[in-house]
Amino acid sequence: MENNKKFAVIGGGSWATAIVKMLCENLDQVGWYMRSVYAIEHIKRNDHNPSYLSSVEFDVNQLKLSNDINEIVAEADVCIFAIPSAFLYTELENLTVDLKGKIIFSAIKGIVPETGLIVGEHFNEHYNIPFEDIGVLTGPCHAEEVALERLSYLTIACADEEKANFVASKLSSDYINCKTTDDIIGTEYAAVLKNIYAIAAGIAHGLGYGDNFQSVLMSNSIREMKRFIKKVHKMKRNINDSAYLGDLLVTGYSVFSRNRLFGNMLGKGYTVRSAQLEMSMIAEGYYATNSAYKINSEKGARTPILDAVYSILYENKNPKKVFKKLADKLD
Repeated sequence: MENNKKFAVIGGGSWATAIVKMLCENLDQVGWYMRSVYAIEHIKRNDHNPSYLSSVEFDVNQLKLSNDINEIVAEADVCIFAIPSAFLYTELENLTVDLKGKIIFSAIKGIVPETGLIVGEHFNEHYNIPFEDIGVLTGPCHAEEVALERLSYLTIACADEEKANFVASKLSSDYINCKTTDDIIGTEYAAVLKNIYAIAAGIAHGLGYGDNFQSVLMSNSIREMKRFIKKVHKMKRNINDSAYLGDLLVTGYSVFSRNRLFGNMLGKGYTVRSAQLEMSMIAEGYYATNSAYKINSEKGARTPILDAVYSILYENKNPKKVFKKLADKLD
């Protein structure tokens, strides 16, 4: 594969900022689309994103910044989307540039609410992008630790091994270790589900459950994830690999996990709405719970943890009562 392909990151949040930082370790220039004109002007003047990972300093000569998504996508050969799933559909409505022939990678940990599809499937079905040109960028990795340059691990999934290795080479560095896989759908669903289980872990913590219960909750979560993914995409995979179990653990336990924080607030008595207003960042697991629950209503996997979180978020059930019943279903 040609080594001079141009990369662009679509999104202005913490994960997008971390990806741009990783790419800047290996590329002379990175295209970066973000909606906020204020953020763009701030980066040009002060070399950092004002709202996310502000400790990361950029050489602005390496960045092509624009609030016009078409300008950035048009010049790119590889587009990495890092927009919250709840807003992806609306952002893509502004896109007039043809995506055919471009390599599309998703760093989005969610399901597109308008279509009920994971992001890779959405690009395949609605933009006719072949799966060979679609990839997924997943963890276990927190943007905040990338900012601190702590040793982190990424999983790059693509059906085309050459493209997976190529993208991995542009994201790797002394502090980023990349692994590749061909399980696009499985890793993407895992990235969706782990946010739901992190909300469950947060709720449990907020309710006062201890480490012993958390360990049981996490071990049940990985088995539940395995059942769910097997129903939606059956192939040979090791659910204990870092892309599945590792990503689940870091999201369920880390102090950087916004989904765990969101769940913790619910466990402490916040309403869903008040917890959302209190947080400055989006908890993808909130939207993922609704979409995953609807998908599973057709697939029929046994998912007591997903069901419990759904009942709290969307049926206004009491977290204390729900988790008391859930505890009896775990083993």
